[in-house]
Amino acid sequence: MASTPSLFDDEPLFSGPVECLGQTFPNDDARREHYLAILREKLKDPAFRKIEGFPIGSDEDILALSDPPYYTACPNPFIEDFIKHYGTRYNPDVPYSKEPYVADVSEGKNDPIYNAHSYHTKVPHKAIMRYLLHYTQPGDLVFDGFCGTGMTGVAAQLCGDRSVVASLGYRVEADGQILAPEQTDGESVWRPIARLGARRALLSDLSPAATLISYNYNTPTDLAVFDMEARKILSEVESEYGWMYQTLHDPTDAQIAAALDEIERDTIPDLTVAGVVAKIAYTIWSDVFSCPECAEEIVFWDVAVNQEANEIREEFLCPQCSAALSKKLLERTWVRAHDKSTSSTTRLAKQVPVLINYRIGRKGFFKKPDRADLALFDRIEKTDIPHWFPTDALPAGDKMGEPLRVGITHAHLFHTKRDLAVIAAFLDRAERAQSSRLLKLCITSLLVYASKASRWRLENKSGPLSGTWYISSTVMPLDAMTILPNRIRRLAKAKASVPTFRAGDVIVSCVSSTHLTNVGGNSVDYLFLDPPFGANLMYSELSFLWEVWLRVKTAISSEAIANKSQNKSLDEYRRLMTLCFLEAFRILKPGRWMTVEFSNTRATVWNGIQTALQEAGFVVANVAALDKKQGSFKAVTTTTAVKQDLVISAYKPNGGLEERFARSGGSEESAWDFVRSHLRYLPTVKLQHGQLEQVVEREPRIIFDRLVAWFVRHSFPVPLSSQEFQAGLTQRFAERDGMVFLSDQVTEYDKKRHQIARAPQMELFIADERSAIDWLTDFLKKRPSTYQEVHPEFIQQLGAGWKKHEAKPELSDLLEANFLCYDPKSKDGYEVPPQIHSYLSTNWADMRNLDKTDERLKKKATGRWYVPNPNKARDLEMVRERALLKEFETYRAHKGRRLKVFRLEAMRAGFRNAWANKDYATIIAVAKKVPEEALQEDEKLLLWYDQALTLSETGG
Repeated sequence: MASTPSLFDDEPLFSGPVECLGQTFPNDDARREHYLAILREKLKDPAFRKIEGFPIGSDEDILALSDPPYYTACPNPFIEDFIKHYGTRYNPDVPYSKEPYVADVSEGKNDPIYNAHSYHTKVPHKAIMRYLLHYTQPGDLVFDGFCGTGMTGVAAQLCGDRSVVASLGYRVEADGQILAPEQTDGESVWRPIARLGARRALLSDLSPAATLISYNYNTPTDLAVFDMEARKILSEVESEYGWMYQTLHDPTDAQIAAALDEIERDTIPDLTVAGVVAKIAYTIWSDVFSCPECAEEIVFWDVAVNQEANEIREEFLCPQCSAALSKKLLERTWVRAHDKSTSSTTRLAKQVPVLINYRIGRKGFFKKPDRADLALFDRIEKTDIPHWFPTDALPAGDKMGEPLRVGITHAHLFHTKRDLAVIAAFLDRAERAQSSRLLKLCITSLLVYASKASRWRLENKSGPLSGTWYISSTVMPLDAMTILPNRIRRLAKAKASVPTFRAGDVIVSCVSSTHLTNVGGNSVDYLFLDPPFGANLMYSELSFLWEVWLRVKTAISSEAIANKSQNKSLDEYRRLMTLCFLEAFRILKPGRWMTVEFSNTRATVWNGIQTALQEAGFVVANVAALDKKQGSFKAVTTTTAVKQDLVISAYKPNGGLEERFARSGGSEESAWDFVRSHLRYLPTVKLQHGQLEQVVEREPRIIFDRLVAWFVRHSFPVPLSSQEFQAGLTQRFAERDGMVFLSDQVTEYDKKRHQIARAPQMELFIADERSAIDWLTDFLKKRPSTYQEVHPEFIQQLGAGWKKHEAKPELSDLLEANFLCYDPKSKDGYEVPPQIHSYLSTNWADMRNLDKTDERLKKKATGRWYVPNPNKARDLEMVRERALLKEFETYRAHKGRRLKVFRLEAMRAGFRNAWANKDYATIIAVAKKVPEEALQEDEKLLLWYDQALTLSETGG
């Protein structure tokens, strides 16, 4: 490898005086040694090692990964110094006012920094930049407690890169002001949104592998030194193990015989003595089965793969007995061998090489392994590896069943022997290099691809199945010696693409977000989180291979996932997420924002997240769904609509609201104080593709839900019924298009509404009784109708989205309990109600200008259902509430198994009533009778239940 071309033209950078957190050091090595000594002493403290989320690893292995104070592969004890040096104290007198960011976000993933290292989930850094530019100013502190590959840190630093900011479609002025285009009066106007300048980031993750990736992405590197060391190591590893990747090109029988003689010698084989030698790029391996009819071995590749037709056959014949077979009828063949590294006997599913790819010059070739290739494979298997490699047993896990099924019981068994040798040799040398952390990243970036988890796919494509450890019957591990140079170049290209990064702008910690050590309260200006979501991904299991090679592993006890192997249900997941959000709430400055990226299609997980957010004290101001096809956001109205990635915008209320609430003690006035404050945080106008969109959070029913959550979180009963709340909204605030505004906001909305031809459309989905009532309210407000007119429209809305545990009420019962029907013979029937009169006179020419007592109008109005005015609605609600509570009593008295079907509204009414009476025992007892999934799927029940549990435990 001595002739390997240089990756860079740069000369090694001179390391002069270095400033770090207010101290000056002669050079960077001196800085590192100073902080390593402090960290070494800290690691000796037993209390330090008891911090929540402390990783599993020895002191020396943690120190080997760390580069303090910028990064520690354990809880970072220097974060407090970082915040003191760069942060600003919270000052309530400094004005800060932002609406949630609701514009389209659609950023591609074709970027060197994004593609340099794979990860289980990753948000493009350019997408995060838009949020940072909206919510923060240069120098602000940004926190990401589930940092993954550190894209939040990358985004924070690139907010100071003029060209990257401009690539987002913004205009950057000479003075650093950033402008965004906005449509006003039909013209595009550039509006100031932010200032150019790097933000500083605090990144943490429970995974040591994630934090190492984050550190490398966010820390400047001497690329000349990296280039020199990478080329040197590649050359040495090639000299040691290059012989394992030899194959003969188009050999004769005589050449194969000569190669076999060479392989049998005690010296390192050199097949050039036998013929033209090429370097193997990759080898495809196939499972071997036995025929249930004749018991002969069957190579799956030979019988099932048809490369010419580009297909895998589901049915095929046994080559020996011609029995008609399919894969599910075959029995796996096993190979037993003694494993020196574990001093045990392995039992692995038998796999054989079936196809070799190699190159001569620029031309690629395929060959079926010949006798020399098979002999070389045997020689490799008998070769001892002198370098360390991990032999950790696979942990119990929800995703570990697949490798265990084929006998992969330990980490090293994921790799072929030659790949294991190359990776171990490269890592051994990388440990002693100046660029050791970036060189280790070269290894982690290829581990999965150079393993048996990398499956062969049609058209000779390869790669692991995302989110699992699936092991295919045709595996195609990319040979480590071939892809190492590629990984080095890819990482180098990524680092070279961010030349503006400065040491110290980002600090990284390996710690649980349930316990953010050294991060002071009210110290962070903005939070961006992309946390785990239920059972979507088993992060620690998927990071296993990276972390065993790094020798520092995740402490799974604080991992916020739903995982059977860890005995973590959705309840436990929600509990852990609540602890994380409580810490996030504590460190965020009052009045500031948190953005949560959410990726889960299950309503139970979505409700768990919403409950955790509200219990922590956050108030949700906007929820948007990212339409990956359209690259735009669409408002989410029900949990059944959670089918796409969501972006949740939540804020920490300013201190003034909390103080006023504490003084008022949960009075009615404190409710309206919350509403006024909350409306100030909501987007006033929401435009998508030049059209007004409904701001769902401004709808009265959603505002009331936020109010209820606020009071429940503060352990106070809600002082208003929903109808009293509706009436109060009408008296105190402006209403437009079904949305509520403050007086100054409605002026802005009216101006924009005047410019747009079409009013925003509210979308309602019927999933339960409450949403059915909401749909009927919206329908009858616009169109007072007879039962016969409503019925077909209503039935059309009832679909697959209905919750399976929710009893389906009759339309007639819903109408009777919640609406009024005009009857000219009733005591109030002397005149047509204004709701019906307005509708009829607008839509029928012969009804116009008729008095409300006119018989013709009365006849047309007879039998029409309509939405009652607030006074009548309150009376109806009282009657309905009594009926619901009566039904709830039957649930409380229910004995035996869980309730299979029930009225959710009755359950909510009962929980609400018990909460008001501080009867937490009833809430807990009845919750146990509700199917687990039904409880998890309802945000309101979940909130009352969780708070009841907490208060019953604390005696609140």
